[in-house]
Amino acid sequence: MRLLPVLAAAAIAACAPSEPQADDQVETAAEMPASMILRGGPIHTADDALPAAGAVAVRDGRIVYVGDEAGVEAFAGPETEIVDLDGAALYPGFTDAHVHILGVGSRERTLNLEGTESITDLQDRLRAAAAELPEGSVLYGRGWIETHWPEGRFPNRGDLDAAAPDHAVVLTRADGHALVANSLALERAGITADSVAPEGGDILRDESGEPNGMLIDAAMYPANALVGELEGAERADTYAEGANVMASLGWTGGHDMSVPYSDVAMIEGLADEDRLPIRVYVSINPDGLAALARETPRIADDGRVITRAVKMYMDGALGSRGAALLEPYSDAPSNQGLMLSEEDQTLSAFTEALRTGIQMNVHAIGDRGNRLLLDWVEEAYAAVPPEDRAIENPRWRDEHTQIVDPDDIPRFSELGVIPSMQPSHAIGDLFFAPDRLGDDRLDGAYAWRDLIDSGVVIAGGSDAPVERGDPRIEFYAAVARRALDGTQTEQWHPDQAVTRQEALRMFTAWPAYASFREDELGRIAVGLRADFTVFSEDIMTIPEADILTVEPVMTIVDGEVVYSAR
Repeated sequence: MRLLPVLAAAAIAACAPSEPQADDQVETAAEMPASMILRGGPIHTADDALPAAGAVAVRDGRIVYVGDEAGVEAFAGPETEIVDLDGAALYPGFTDAHVHILGVGSRERTLNLEGTESITDLQDRLRAAAAELPEGSVLYGRGWIETHWPEGRFPNRGDLDAAAPDHAVVLTRADGHALVANSLALERAGITADSVAPEGGDILRDESGEPNGMLIDAAMYPANALVGELEGAERADTYAEGANVMASLGWTGGHDMSVPYSDVAMIEGLADEDRLPIRVYVSINPDGLAALARETPRIADDGRVITRAVKMYMDGALGSRGAALLEPYSDAPSNQGLMLSEEDQTLSAFTEALRTGIQMNVHAIGDRGNRLLLDWVEEAYAAVPPEDRAIENPRWRDEHTQIVDPDDIPRFSELGVIPSMQPSHAIGDLFFAPDRLGDDRLDGAYAWRDLIDSGVVIAGGSDAPVERGDPRIEFYAAVARRALDGTQTEQWHPDQAVTRQEALRMFTAWPAYASFREDELGRIAVGLRADFTVFSEDIMTIPEADILTVEPVMTIVDGEVVYSAR
């Protein structure tokens, strides 16, 4: 089956062109003036029909004019809010196509280990946090990553015991696929030398066979249970905080991954209470598939919250050596990673999703994980032909698509599978990916250019709180393919960088397509919803390094300002 013509026509050309400004629209403008006019800075539309404009007018949450500044005067009335951009640049609303909003909020409320520089630094932060908590309590943190540490290893239980022996310490690695626990936490979790690692997980051990504190993927559950889940009002408040953080960075929407189905009503309630500043496209956990199948798509609050997708996992993460590889890790010859899904169970979910119209968004990082995902998608498509599907072109997504055998790249367009990728993963992982993979497998690593050239679109995201979740970093990473300090080597494959127009679409038009909303979102065009991101300078023209220094000025959703630095 070849779905490329549908995908290419609908999305690569930035969806449908903007309609020309009709005379009768101008005539009625005096009777129905715009609620908002934006002008006074560069405007990039992500729309092929009119890539740049001088002014935009909004009425009732929709765009009613895109054109030059002279033409927008007809839409001005006594109550119209005139927004002078004062040189700042306006774009279609940036959408994070892969984010964990509750995790973003939780990062603001727990021990944040981002930027930890060494095991010694980790211990110092841990001591300071432990001093603020009663003895015996659980101390949870997240965000450490060891790849730059001078010790050159994972932390272990002994490192944590030296800093906080009287607390049950659980510290999750930045990727969320591994954690380190201290002795008290391991004891409370019931993890001993006799414990057997579950399927899809691993318990790392010291030379004597004792657990060393590092737990990978499925083996993390007992330790995570000590931390517990946020509940009730605290959970809702944390979610709202995450959404507000995103709005302050310039995001107008997020595709929220791995959401418990029981949280959907809570998210919809936040929208009803006007506590949700951004759009949320929800991808639930697999255990909610049957419930969602009875009501997909679930649309709330005039489209502010839409639930129509299920998130599954093929494998683990590269940094913790859980990504499933076709050949062993170069730096761990006995390890090929972890598969987290079984074929029969996954195919059953896939065929049910095709018949009910559920979108499948599946985590796959290693080349084996990605190949098996494509194999299983192909099998499901053969089992449920187009005439038996709720949606002929289901727009299923490969979340991360990090390491792909070059022979498999054409299969994405052949199957109509959308790579959903996070550019910041590359500029972080490429410091250690050569050690994990060797040089040869880097040919298909973070292969944005090859994938786009093969005929697919890329839905760009951040995977926050795994990464910082900043649209400036993601845009910079996509176009520069350099670390934040400018580092780049030939192993990083600079030729896989994308153009600025492509990067803009990765965070605007292409996430809209990946969420079935290209007729409403992703471009600045007449009739579409008025979602805008404003940065202090024009990221389409300034030097690459300067992209990281622009400031979010304003975030607008449905014609309403939800964040303003002014």
